[in-house]
Amino acid sequence: MVGARAIASMAERYERPAWVRRVNAMATAVGDARRIVPIDAAELVGLAQKSLGGGAAGDFGDPDWRARFERLAAALDAARMHVVGRLLTREELLRCLRTRLLLAGELERKPAIASERIEAPLIVTGPARSGTTILFELLWLDPDLRGPTAFEALHPLPLPESGGEDARLAASECEQELWADVQPEFAAIHELRSDLPVECVTLTAPCFCGPHWSMVAQLEGFLPDMEEMYRFHRRILQVLQHGRPRRTWLLKTPGHLMTLGLLHATYPDAWIVQTHRDPAKTMPSTVSTTAMVQWLRSDHVELPPLAATIEGVFAFALNNVAAERRAGTSPLRFVDVHFQDLMRDPVETLRRAYAAMGRDFGSAHAERIRRYLAEKPKGKFGTHRYSPEDWGFTTAGLREHLAPYIEYFGVALED
Repeated sequence: MVGARAIASMAERYERPAWVRRVNAMATAVGDARRIVPIDAAELVGLAQKSLGGGAAGDFGDPDWRARFERLAAALDAARMHVVGRLLTREELLRCLRTRLLLAGELERKPAIASERIEAPLIVTGPARSGTTILFELLWLDPDLRGPTAFEALHPLPLPESGGEDARLAASECEQELWADVQPEFAAIHELRSDLPVECVTLTAPCFCGPHWSMVAQLEGFLPDMEEMYRFHRRILQVLQHGRPRRTWLLKTPGHLMTLGLLHATYPDAWIVQTHRDPAKTMPSTVSTTAMVQWLRSDHVELPPLAATIEGVFAFALNNVAAERRAGTSPLRFVDVHFQDLMRDPVETLRRAYAAMGRDFGSAHAERIRRYLAEKPKGKFGTHRYSPEDWGFTTAGLREHLAPYIEYFGVALED
């Protein structure tokens, strides 16, 4: 549990690049970063509509989306973001508005999209730094699975200005790489690339009620609507799937742990691939990653409440899923992947997971995994170092809080 020990601020941990400091300092000349980069809902909607030729589009299945967007924009405008942070956020909002309008138009032109069946997706979830990302990428190498790539999530439909896939890759690549330009240490925490599969958090950003927005900024008065987020999640997969060869969807985000009931309601035949690792490793990493994401946009990251919230939410979710699976009350289908097994022998670990799901694991997939790992050495962007004490935790306290989870799943404790 988060203790009383002082936690070093983000400013004490990281030095901003000179260009970021200079751009942010421009706010001093005009009195407020809001005057340089305003976030106004009506203006942004107007800009998005004008950029697409004007006129209103449909609601993409959510008649309340405009009100949701207005509430979100107001919360983001009030957040204590610096100039670069507001620029990043304004671009994301405008891009997501264009995406939502394009999606609505596509659904109106092709109503058969709503009949697309999303069958038995594989969904990876587990705490951060428990192997979710590398497992996601290794599963993605299976030609029978389809994970949404970053460029598809950011631009699920052809851009009106230039419709080719190369244009979408280029448009998303600059956005993906900018995060590490703002703070180079981010690359050691999480690699963003247009051609890699991306989390559901990014895929659902245009619903304007999902967790992306509260992840990137500390917002007052904004509450996600997870029911609508999952409805949007299904609709965007239907759009991406329509007219394409049918493959099994591969999806991932740690946050699914907190909403397994909604996940089951949306995809009742899903396989949940749950990853496991010592909470003394995963919990501080989750706080470190989230704090870095917010530091990219703000000089005011409140670490003690952030750490306490993350511990409380993940501890409840992990202990709860352990209790449900022990009691046999969860309606979902699970297969478990332990971090130590995945690191020791990824091919054999995936072979066992496939067998548990009744899927074929071919030699070609195994060879792709070996080649992929050989070309992606661990730590190529540096090492993400963290300890429980760095973020206000203790190893003993975390393991005590997560004891039901550790005991039920037989999670190996690490030095």
